[in-house]
Amino acid sequence: MLNSLVIIPTHNEVNNLPVLVVELWALQMPGLSILIVDGDSSDGTGQLADELAQQRPDSLSVLHLSARGGLRRAYIAGFKWAIVHGACYIIQMDCDFSHSPKYIPVMLESAKQADLVIGSRYISGGKMDERMGILRYLRSWWANTIYARSILNLGVKDVTSGYRCWQAHALQHIDLDGIASNGYSFQIEMAYVAEKLGYKIAEVPIFFEERRIGQTKMRLSAKVEAAWRIWYLAWRYRELSPAADKSSKLHHSFTKK
Repeated sequence: MLNSLVIIPTHNEVNNLPVLVVELWALQMPGLSILIVDGDSSDGTGQLADELAQQRPDSLSVLHLSARGGLRRAYIAGFKWAIVHGACYIIQMDCDFSHSPKYIPVMLESAKQADLVIGSRYISGGKMDERMGILRYLRSWWANTIYARSILNLGVKDVTSGYRCWQAHALQHIDLDGIASNGYSFQIEMAYVAEKLGYKIAEVPIFFEERRIGQTKMRLSAKVEAAWRIWYLAWRYRELSPAADKSSKLHHSFTKK
């Protein structure tokens, strides 16, 4: 039985991965385990992940996937693995240190009172690395706090944040196989579905750091997809709502027409 699981999708992160894992281990949090989901890396990341798992087989596991399917496939596979293995809290984070492990204790504490906790750049106390430049900040801020929120009528302020902590029950009542978006759109769709289902969502401020090693894998095509897919999500989930079951405020069903 796992208490909390950190899911780290990787693709060619051989330099970042061992440092991140060491920092996660340094948290020394009882019940915290790691799942690395490698997308057919060509730089030895998958092999390195296996070697790390051999060091601590009781707290680090590895899933190997083909590169096809991208972020969506990695996280869906990770979520399902976490649920099957009994994780109570499921954390998703990037491998490039844009998400500092130091926020995990705060997110887990907040998750005791929320179905989903999002590490946010756009609430009081949140911040983006100044090295990213003012134009990148403004584009991201506008896309999150104005464009996506206005179209989808979302309460979440940082809808594309990939730093999240879910209670397992919340993911169990989402049709994970029905999630079709990838990249930025995947994060938007998951947040939108959670809100439409009536889940309690909390945001905690984080400092979003520039990637330490390597280059971003998020291409312009992913940003363009996110822009038009928001309209599709608004239409697709227009009738999605919490279940009528009043027996438990935590029970929701996923219904589509």
